[in-house]
Amino acid sequence: MIQTMRTVITGTGSFIPANKKLNNDFLQQEFYSERQERIPSEGADIIRKFEEVTGISERRYADLDMNATEMAVAAAVAAIKDAGTDPETLDQIIVAHNFGNVLTETIQSDAVPSLASRVKQALGIRNPSCIPYDILFGCPGWIQGLIQADAFFKAGLAKKCLVIGTETLSRVIDKYDRDSMIFSDGAGAVVVEAVAETQAGIISASAQSYAMEELNYIYMGKSYAPEADKSVRYIKMLGRKVYEFALKRVPEAMKACLDAGGIDIADVKKIFIHQANEKMDIAIIKAFYLLYGIKDIPADIMPMNIHVLGNSSVATVPTLFDMVRKGQIANQEVHAGEVILFASVGAGMNINAVSYRV
Repeated sequence: MIQTMRTVITGTGSFIPANKKLNNDFLQQEFYSERQERIPSEGADIIRKFEEVTGISERRYADLDMNATEMAVAAAVAAIKDAGTDPETLDQIIVAHNFGNVLTETIQSDAVPSLASRVKQALGIRNPSCIPYDILFGCPGWIQGLIQADAFFKAGLAKKCLVIGTETLSRVIDKYDRDSMIFSDGAGAVVVEAVAETQAGIISASAQSYAMEELNYIYMGKSYAPEADKSVRYIKMLGRKVYEFALKRVPEAMKACLDAGGIDIADVKKIFIHQANEKMDIAIIKAFYLLYGIKDIPADIMPMNIHVLGNSSVATVPTLFDMVRKGQIANQEVHAGEVILFASVGAGMNINAVSYRV
């Protein structure tokens, strides 16, 4: 049955920094525990164990003179061109991030004016009815931006939006913390439009927040180095807690999304999940299918780029979707009419999912 209106992605774009940071680049790095005790293992052993768990062999860092806004603009320009649209016709610019523009060699965050307002200026948009705003929702921020755009469309308050995820996590990491090797930089963007009389577009969504004991599973804390400045804070996470939380709660949210859309699990052809940790993502997908009594997950159901791009927070899902859509990941593609699922989890602790017909 054809729905009257649906939120359709009409263009995608991404910005992948050129600077590669290989695992071997950390060979000489000293790492400390949260107790500020030096980890005695050799660098090669730490890196080997890290890669076995996360799947990450390299990640990308932004140029020293580039900030999150500039990456967002580059991704936005690509998405707008792909959509073949006029930027002046955008009703909203939604930018998901967590740290604003972080000045190089500092941990100073700059988010006033908003990154979305800066993107609007950089795109040369003069239309005063184009409303730019930022969204802080942890790693699921970009998907939450999609959900918000869809809500505005359904309310009749907008017809076309630009939704961006951008982050320079390389500038808020504690280099003495092994977890710092997970994080990277990047930006992804989509143009979404309210399209009438179509089967394509967003079918359903779900979002959840657990903010009691889960609140500080991901937080800002002091460096693990004993002599570090105690007044400076870096991104930290309780890895085991995050893993256990995600394994239990993310599959539930994904199922709630499919249930809301009346979608059979067999109809889902691709799952674009936040690129946080390869081992964790695989475990989440397996747990998701087990909710339906299915032990073996379909081959190629889960495209991944974490191996070479690392975890760029809000940018992982839109970047991954853009790459698959444009044939940039081997043996992964999407076809018109297929149902796909976006899902993410992150600081808050927040979770969300969106089902979408290509």
